[in-house]
Amino acid sequence: MKVLTMSEALNEALQEEMARDERVFLMGEDIGEYGGIFKVTKGLYEQFGGERVRDTPISEAGFIGMGIGAAITGLIPVIEIMWVDFTAVAMDQIVNQAAKLKYMSGGQTSVPMVIRTQGGAGRGNGAQHSQSLETLFAHIPGLKVAVPSTPYDAKGLLKSAIRDGSPVIFIENKMLYNKKGEVPEGEYTVPLGKAEVKRQGGDVTLIGISRMVDFCLEAAEQLQLEGISAAVIDLRTLNPLDLETILESVRQTMRAVIVHESTYSFGWGAEICSLVQENAFDYLDAPIVRVATKDVPLPYNRTLEKQTIPQVSDIVEAVRRLV
Repeated sequence: MKVLTMSEALNEALQEEMARDERVFLMGEDIGEYGGIFKVTKGLYEQFGGERVRDTPISEAGFIGMGIGAAITGLIPVIEIMWVDFTAVAMDQIVNQAAKLKYMSGGQTSVPMVIRTQGGAGRGNGAQHSQSLETLFAHIPGLKVAVPSTPYDAKGLLKSAIRDGSPVIFIENKMLYNKKGEVPEGEYTVPLGKAEVKRQGGDVTLIGISRMVDFCLEAAEQLQLEGISAAVIDLRTLNPLDLETILESVRQTMRAVIVHESTYSFGWGAEICSLVQENAFDYLDAPIVRVATKDVPLPYNRTLEKQTIPQVSDIVEAVRRLV
């Protein structure tokens, strides 16, 4: 095993997949000689050239549309959208074209493409550069949604997404790019649709994705000092969703707290609540609780921003109310 940051792990996944399959190519703003705003594509322009690492104009609808065209004619584009907020500019291409072409053609064509982007708050980037929009894409049939929390998962999930043959929205949290973790030396993938139990526990199940998994693990450590045993589940992907791993844990702990950085109302946590209620209601000893970002645009002020998104203390307090 070697230790890499998440940005390094993503870079390694792209390098390996481009070397493995000449159909894989990259597009996005400033991803070429500059190496991307978070340096995920650093060095790939020099290795593979401008034909396969393409800088684009500031026109998300244009180059996502171009990626869709490339995908249906046999290539595998990996497109970087600098901020997840900017996917709003190209929602017609993503939602009405990429997600639906396979179904509308009766399976005669497919759209093997990955849209890499980053979301989340924590840097004081303001309301138009800090959102967590994974719920929007998880709602759309035909799209898959991956949300890694570690360098290991980031590399393994990205390789699986590139090979999947479907349009995959791959959302990286901007606060995790410098997070370090062990990554195997050899070839490996992480399957889409398989959650990971990061920690076993008997009193409550904490369910999260991306950066909030770290917050859940820290909360579980604090709760352990109070005699409360918390299990932690990293969903890894929202679509496909590993419901069975969630249900197995909740049936043991009989309590659940769902933590997400997307806003509280109509967030993906509400869907998990419904699924647990429908499939494990008789096991519950308490209502399911959601800890989420407040229903306001993200503040630019760092102090206000921190008060808006979930913190470890919010998770701890939510569990205390349940147990």
